[in-house]
Amino acid sequence: MRTQVAIVGAGPAGLLLSHLLHLQGIESVVLESRSKEEIESTIRAGVLEQGTMDILANSGVGERMKKEGALHHGFELAFNGARHRIDLHELTGKAITVYAQHEVIKDLVAAREAAGGQILFGVRNVALHDTQTDTPSVTFEHHGEGARIDADFIAGCDGFHGVARPAMPQEGRNDYDRVYPFGWFGILVEAPPSAPELIYARHERGFALVSTRSPTVQRMYFQCDPKDKAENWSDDRIWAEMHARTEGSDGWRLTEGKIFQKNVVGMRSFVSTPMQAGRLFLAGDAAHIVPPTGAKGMNLAVSDVNFLAQGIEQFYKQGASERLERYTEDALKRVWRAEYFSWWMTSMLHTFADASPFQREVQRAELENVVASRALATALAENYVGAF
Repeated sequence: MRTQVAIVGAGPAGLLLSHLLHLQGIESVVLESRSKEEIESTIRAGVLEQGTMDILANSGVGERMKKEGALHHGFELAFNGARHRIDLHELTGKAITVYAQHEVIKDLVAAREAAGGQILFGVRNVALHDTQTDTPSVTFEHHGEGARIDADFIAGCDGFHGVARPAMPQEGRNDYDRVYPFGWFGILVEAPPSAPELIYARHERGFALVSTRSPTVQRMYFQCDPKDKAENWSDDRIWAEMHARTEGSDGWRLTEGKIFQKNVVGMRSFVSTPMQAGRLFLAGDAAHIVPPTGAKGMNLAVSDVNFLAQGIEQFYKQGASERLERYTEDALKRVWRAEYFSWWMTSMLHTFADASPFQREVQRAELENVVASRALATALAENYVGAF
């Protein structure tokens, strides 16, 4: 096969890149190791910044997001038994939408299929070749047969454990990594929303998050040992922990329901630079990971491929490569802001086992300063909605 851009990975980054390129008349082929059913059913967090919402809407794949997503104009910080609202819209003029990542993937797959786009599911043994030349290629197996795609560019959108990042030249590379000493225990619950907006709760027992997925399905998390197992937690134990960490003296109570999914999510910060070499470009989790506290993962992937699509468009339509050459520089400005914000939110809201009494009091004082100071609340809100 021959195409202009070979895209490895059919997550939000790869699918959106393919869609944005299609809108500019640029051909691509997307390779994915999982099945269509798998990528459309793998449940992941979905808090969309204003900029992400705008990109999806402007590219024609935002109708269902607008109809079914939950538009939130604020969220709450809960600590010391009280809840404090951060009014995102009043502080920034922007909002966020809670819309699950697998729903975004469904919208993008539908858009690519409607346009006749090529997405090859179930590929195996993917390998990248000659990425530092003008004639890179990808070899793989599909339906048990060997295949090859020759392309002008290769986009590695295949996540942290994919093949794209290891294919980058190792000389001159820098990896920045931090693994946190805790994880998130996540549950999906059949219940109506407990609150109209997200609640981020700090408690001496650990962090908790009350989120939503739909009018009938809710997503909740609480801080746990990253080595813990879902089977160690009965439903009664889970609800006792969530009630203890989120409820205060104002009478608000968490709404229980049937728990139909439990999982433990590890927490890490990771950045690999540069995000490009020759004709190979990394985007999304292939290049960086953020802890979920700041709700930045999918938003960074969208930002990356928006930059990359603009650079590829300039290459084909203007015969210029300035935007492609500065892709890493442009993307990393956004990435490091998000890494900082996610680290800050994580550090401010989680309980650290080795923290001294002094450190715990400083953590409490930081939260009190954020909710008392308009300037600090605005800084939090601007980072949360991506208003740069």
